Amino acid sequence: MTAARVLRLARVSRTVADLARTAAFYRDALDFRVINEATHDGPAWGQLFGIHGARGQSTTMQLGAQQLELIAFDPAGAPYPPHSQSADLWFQHIAIVVSDIDAAYSRRSAHAFTPISEGGPKCLPPATGSVIAYKFRDPDGHPLELIQFPAGTGNAMWQNTPGLFLGIDHSAIDVANSEESIDFYTRLLGFRVASRSVNSGGAQQRLDGASQDVVEVLALQPGLLEPPHVELLCYSKPVGRAISKTAKPNDIACDRLVLHVDELEKMVGTLRANRVEFLSPGMVAGFGDHDAALVRDPTGHLLLLCH
Repeated sequence: MTAARVLRLARVSRTVADLARTAAFYRDALDFRVINEATHDGPAWGQLFGIHGARGQSTTMQLGAQQLELIAFDPAGAPYPPHSQSADLWFQHIAIVVSDIDAAYSRRSAHAFTPISEGGPKCLPPATGSVIAYKFRDPDGHPLELIQFPAGTGNAMWQNTPGLFLGIDHSAIDVANSEESIDFYTRLLGFRVASRSVNSGGAQQRLDGASQDVVEVLALQPGLLEPPHVELLCYSKPVGRAISKTAKPNDIACDRLVLHVDELEKMVGTLRANRVEFLSPGMVAGFGDHDAALVRDPTGHLLLLCH
């Protein structure tokens, strides 16, 4: 019997405190456009997120062919943890591809932001692809990365897309144990490891705003090959703080990877058999036009699985 698998990363879903403010930032500073706005107040909403009686307002935005969802929950949860660092395990960034990183950095700098990287954009060594990158935070504290690929590298889509801000290449999440996470994402979800490297040195340290940075980077590819993909970041130095076992989707730091699955019911059964933690009671019917389930990965990151 063929195992169920994730076909694609449909979007990243972010919890925000002020929906209008954060949507305006992504629109004005990064060229995202609004494609849908919705109110969520039915019982399936609270069941899916494991928060009884929860309601929400959402704005779905698009950049290129990729989507980002912003959700303001009622009741609101905890704010983004203060003094967060790149090695803290709740770290999850969205990598936005740009055609000219100096122009994109200048454009973004016209809007209020919190830097992560030291100074301006950093050119990483050839061993890590010679990409030019810069990390910063949105108004809620969520990490973002601007990334420019040299000619002939990265997904072919980025070599042929017009504009300054082109789309979302990947979402990167910190993990506590790389081998445990590889097993979870490949064996249970059907991802494959597309690349694996260890990044360190001065440029990486300035990119992450951390000293003596050593991070293993694993690119995971879902069943379909178009962006975005998932990256796992496993820091051996510095040692980051763990995700709270009581963290909930209405907490600002609790991003969700929204993953389209070919056979959701079969995957839910597989995850239950492997004692994966569910926040939803199982597969929730009537969530928009889809059935869906919400689970935690081994580190504590939230994955929203849907047809």
